[in-house]
Amino acid sequence: MEKKLESIGICSAEELIQTGSKEAFVRLKMRFSNVCLVHLYTLQGAIDNIAYNQLPDEIKQDLKHFSDTLK
Repeated sequence: MEKKLESIGICSAEELIQTGSKEAFVRLKMRFSNVCLVHLYTLQGAIDNIAYNQLPDEIKQDLKHFSDTLK
């Protein structure tokens, strides 16, 4: 994931936080077709400093809805 993020210009945790999980996901999705919802959860978990499977359900629902709109 680190190399993928670097390839889209995100080289630090601060840059990921500034970019946000949704924008980073869109950039990744444009470059790597196999990026999936779990990647989006992982990005948000990294921003919130928690494991992706510990994200609150309402956050997961919002991210899933966002991901679904990109298909």
